[in-house]
Amino acid sequence: MQQLKSKAIVLSRFNYRETDRILTVLTPNYGKIRLIAKGSRAMKSKLAGSIELFTINEIGFIKGKGDIATLIHGRMDINFPLIILDIKRVQLGYDLLKIIDHTTEDETETEFFNLLAASLAGLNDKASSIELTRLWFLCRLIAVSGHMPNLMTDNQGVNLRPDKQYIFDSQSMSFTIRINGSYGSNHIKFLRLAFSCRQPGILNRVDGNGLLVNELTPMINAIYEAYL
Repeated sequence: MQQLKSKAIVLSRFNYRETDRILTVLTPNYGKIRLIAKGSRAMKSKLAGSIELFTINEIGFIKGKGDIATLIHGRMDINFPLIILDIKRVQLGYDLLKIIDHTTEDETETEFFNLLAASLAGLNDKASSIELTRLWFLCRLIAVSGHMPNLMTDNQGVNLRPDKQYIFDSQSMSFTIRINGSYGSNHIKFLRLAFSCRQPGILNRVDGNGLLVNELTPMINAIYEAYL
């Protein structure tokens, strides 16, 4: 059988039989794959280092007749060691893995792998708050899933204006002018950047990003819950 190679991020894993593990991994080339890592729980297993969470690995595997492929070899490529030093970052890391696993099909696009890899790098960056990384992750997930909100015009098709305040409707995915509305030009500029930039750390350059993240989180949560 032909051996295939790819980068991979472990989404989930569970023990199987005496020394094996069953893995679900996300790859840029083959989508989401289920693997059996035979003997990976045995002492001195050569596969153990390639099935850790919060890492990017280089793996080789063989597809079988069923739904589960066989992991032949693996090597850790990138480690994110700072995540496991903070319980809140660990918890968000688990949440991101579960969300990606839940929202992606087996034959998923490369962009989801890139999103998860960048999110782990963001969690590993102490300069980026947990809340900022989570908001950026959800914005990018919404965008790559095809549910981009309208950040250019209001519900009447008029360009959003810096001197106006708005409310947001998650059903129409658009803003509506409203006196004393919750969102102004700074919120909209921040959203445009969050939905488009490829690394969460870029949002750290925005003055007042902590307050903007807090004020925009309910809106992004509502979009996520409505569409994903």
